[in-house]
Amino acid sequence: MIELHTWSTPNGRKVSIMLEEVGLPYSVHPVNIGKDEQFRPDFLAISPNNKIPAIVDPEGPGGKRFSLFESGAILIYLAEKTGKLVPNDPTARYTALQWLMFQMGGLGPMLGQTHHFLRAAPEQVPYAIKRYKDETRRLYGVLDKRLAEAEHLAGEYSIADIASYPWVARHEWHQIELPDFPNVKRWFDTIGARPAVERGMKVP
Repeated sequence: MIELHTWSTPNGRKVSIMLEEVGLPYSVHPVNIGKDEQFRPDFLAISPNNKIPAIVDPEGPGGKRFSLFESGAILIYLAEKTGKLVPNDPTARYTALQWLMFQMGGLGPMLGQTHHFLRAAPEQVPYAIKRYKDETRRLYGVLDKRLAEAEHLAGEYSIADIASYPWVARHEWHQIELPDFPNVKRWFDTIGARPAVERGMKVP
């Protein structure tokens, strides 16, 4: 059984959704980042960057115990382990990985900064708020344009959608009205209705 070390954040929920989608048995090990549990030595042993999520697979490559951190790497690992949610066709596969990297390098970090400056910063910083809100809106526009061309980010449902959905699920946190981006809203509503997504979003 895979150990999932996680918390109720968009990055954490990527992996719980993925595990639900591929049907692998897993146990949940909450890491309360509000209480700095991500700095515990036992967690740092599997996630040296003190970030959730992380997994431990007792049946990793070669049948050996294997730990892995970074949500994007975990999604790829689980997709390859199960043969699910990454297309086999090379063009479609790299399209999925392209949109996964878009989430990892752009959508997640920029929306995370918007969350911080709107909700967590000890003081209001107007320049930072405007900078990150503007970038967040631009990124929603990129998503909307792509989703006008295809039902899902890679054409078919994939790890790219799983990575992006939990971030868009917090659209209210960064003051985005989804009807302003009708293709994103259609995609968001469709994915949110998937039973595995509903289950994964409740973890831990």
